[in-house]
This record gives sequence, structure tokens and C-alpha cells, in this order.
Amino acid sequence: MSNKNVFLSVVLATHNEEKNIVRCLQAVQPIADEIIVVDGESTDQTVALSKKLGATVINTTNKSNFHINKQLAMDEARGKYVLQMDADEVADEDLVSFIKSIKKQIETGELQTTKAWWINRKNLFLGTWLTKGGQYPDPVIRLYENGFASLPQKDVHEQMKVDGVTDTAQGHLLHYSNPIFNDYLRKFNTYTSFAAVQMHDRKQTLSIFTAIEYCILQPLKTFFSLYVRHRGYVDGVAGFVFALMSSLHHPVAYLKYWELHKKDNN
Repeated sequence: MSNKNVFLSVVLATHNEEKNIVRCLQAVQPIADEIIVVDGESTDQTVALSKKLGATVINTTNKSNFHINKQLAMDEARGKYVLQMDADEVADEDLVSFIKSIKKQIETGELQTTKAWWINRKNLFLGTWLTKGGQYPDPVIRLYENGFASLPQKDVHEQMKVDGVTDTAQGHLLHYSNPIFNDYLRKFNTYTSFAAVQMHDRKQTLSIFTAIEYCILQPLKTFFSLYVRHRGYVDGVAGFVFALMSSLHHPVAYLKYWELHKKDNN
């Protein structure tokens, strides 16, 4: 297929996503002219399942900052437009229809000045679709005209940089991020370890004052913000647990950094 016939490229970075990849790719098959999966050393059936669903798979290393592999996938896209997704996300019917409407506008000669779109996400946490606690609408830039957006690749929660006008898409990404607590703990461990390395790289000061900041003040601030200010209590037990675990990110990352610092001095 020549580049001129590729309207939409769907791109993903994966690592051991066999539980999610089929649901993700099946939802976008009606609109994707190509699917590109950059896989970071999966040991399960992620690669086989992706190929079975028509994806082009590029094998690489599994990097601690997975946004590097996301950018690799974005760089391979040939489509005029690109939808960048995570394997645990699903494009709902309204979003699929919205992307079809963009294609129809282009085909009828209408000028499309928007270069990228924010897409609202619905986040699943412990069996509950969170509605508060800063978790909805949770907008992310994922749909863009090829060549006009990129990832800084400096953090795991960064947004794309866009060269041009942005707008908000219709529809949602359904984010099956943490259906069970074990899934959350696995990601919690990954993210706190990455944060510890960032502290190590910038030579964060270790003292009683920074210990108080990371182990007491920041957790209290985060919990209050998510549970009280952003009304996480509306989501019941799930809202409380989400706010609590989010607050614990700070002390756990700090303690992991403390361990790294100790190793350097042994």
C-alpha cells in the first residue's frame, strides 16, 4: 500500500500485553489503514496476536521509559493521520465515528486546520470507572496529523508536543489500566523505580528535610488534592484507594532513590 492510500496509522508500544492487545486492535480495525506495534521484548503472545490481527511488528528492547518505544512507532507511521494508543486502551464507537468524519472531510476537500486532538479517557480502577479524583475526563493528545506531534521522551506521563492548532475529539479512549489491584501494583513499582532514577540523575538532596517533604508533605498534598479537592470520595472505595496509592508514590520513589544512593557509596 502506497503512502497516499494510508489515511490512518494506529501505532503502539507493547510489552507483555497479551491480555489487552486483541481488544485494542479489534476496535480500530475498521478505521486503521496500517497498524504498527513496537514490541519491547515480550515473553508472552503479544507479538503473535498482533501479527494475527494484521499489525506490522518491530522488535526492540524494553526500555524503562516506554515513551521512547512509542516515538519509534510514531516515526514508522505512513498515514496522513496517526492514532497513538496504549495496548490497554480501546477506542469507543464515538471516537471511531469521529475519525471517520475527519477522513470524509478530507475526501470532500474541506480544509482541516487542526493538527492534533485531545481525547478524553475513562479510567478503570479496581472494577470502577473513575469519575472524579482528577481521573476524568483525563484528556490526552493521541490523534494528530503526521509530522506535527512528538513525544519529549523525558517522562512516563508526559503529553505530546504539537506544532499547530489543537482541538478536542468526540468520543473516548476506554483505559483498562488497572482492573485488578495486582495490575496497579506492577505499574506502581515500575513508575516509582523510574522516578527514583530521575532523582538519582538530578542528584536530589538526601536530608531530613527532603525526607519530610517526600514522605509526609507531598503524600498529604496529593491525597488531599485527589480525594477532597477533586472529589475522589464520589467514587467510593476505589476513589479512596486511588488517592491513597497515588500519595504513596512519593515516599516509595524517595526510598528507592535512597537505596540507589547507598549503593553508589558502598
